[in-house]
Amino acid sequence: MKHMKIWMLAFASVLMMALPQPAAAYIGLCCGKCGGNMPMNIPGGGIPETHEFRFKVQPTFMHMSGLRSGSNDVNVDSVLGMPVMMGMPTGKYMAAPTSMDMSMLNLAAGYSFSDDFFAGMMGMYTDNGMDMRFSSMMQGITGQSGFTMKSKGVMDTMLMAKYRLYTDDPMIPSSEASLFAGLSMPTGSIDKRNTTHPLAMRQKELLPYGMQLGSGTWDPIIGALYQRSTSPWWWGVDARFTLRTGTNKRGYRLGNRTQVDAYLMYQPQVAWVVYGELNGDWQGRIHGEADEALSGASGHAMQGMASSPYMTPLWDPANTGKQQLFTTLGVQWQPIPLQIVDVGVQVPLYQRMNGLQLKDKWRVMLTWYVEIPTGKSIRSLRNTHTPADAVLGF
Repeated sequence: MKHMKIWMLAFASVLMMALPQPAAAYIGLCCGKCGGNMPMNIPGGGIPETHEFRFKVQPTFMHMSGLRSGSNDVNVDSVLGMPVMMGMPTGKYMAAPTSMDMSMLNLAAGYSFSDDFFAGMMGMYTDNGMDMRFSSMMQGITGQSGFTMKSKGVMDTMLMAKYRLYTDDPMIPSSEASLFAGLSMPTGSIDKRNTTHPLAMRQKELLPYGMQLGSGTWDPIIGALYQRSTSPWWWGVDARFTLRTGTNKRGYRLGNRTQVDAYLMYQPQVAWVVYGELNGDWQGRIHGEADEALSGASGHAMQGMASSPYMTPLWDPANTGKQQLFTTLGVQWQPIPLQIVDVGVQVPLYQRMNGLQLKDKWRVMLTWYVEIPTGKSIRSLRNTHTPADAVLGF
């Protein structure tokens, strides 16, 4: 919660410093091409006018708690114990996660080169904390009931482009279809260490997969978007597929990912829009295993034994990958022309895990979106010769 307060203060401070742009802007969220006609949590959403820049600042807060295997909840105490008894694995762990909090900041920038083509990039920074509970034996060794794993830093960076394949009106479309292409670059670290463990001998060990900051591979993304509008209603659907390629330097590859979003938006007033979404997310299992998985996760007494069990479920590739369905409710507000504030809250409707994993509980997404016309834009004052009433959207 401390991180959430810091991010919210930073977001509010930046918003207060925002100034109107020197352009003839539409008043209200009524532009058929600009960013206000699509939820801000969908990459590639909206197309700014030709020859205009788009900037997006999006802090996101996420909370996970409680274990689930398949579609069944699991009590954390039932999986804690001795990993091996009489030389045989028991299915128990010396430590297991109970909750996780993530604070992320997404920064995106892009430019609309033509009526149909837009390109940009998105960088991300995250601060993660995962609470771990020890088994009774580990509590006796450490004198603690558990500890909090931590990691923070830059995540993978995404290059993205959007090409409009079809529209019924190039200026203010009521129906359009677009192709989305992207590339996830491995700028996030996969070398983060378990520095907060209470035992000094464990603090140089590699953190598990879910606490690392990137994939370690160059991953192409392909997708498609379809949008329709009949004022005051807007709706659409998009799908994206991320293909994990190769094997990273640690010897594993994250699972492929498919995301599908359907949204419905309603404009009750000229500067306000409310919306709802259904968000599907399918993530595959990890392929391979990190080079330090057994030495780091199974304890120094069992280093090098390929048959040794994991000390925590976080290190087992079988406990990765999941199928989830979320719903998102949000609101968009235009405080001044060319700028939009978006607030969305997301909660899960369905979660099925491959193996033992933490459940998602909620996500809160704040977005500040800005469009900046260049001298070539039709909305630049130097190119505007329309009557004042037309500029104001009356």
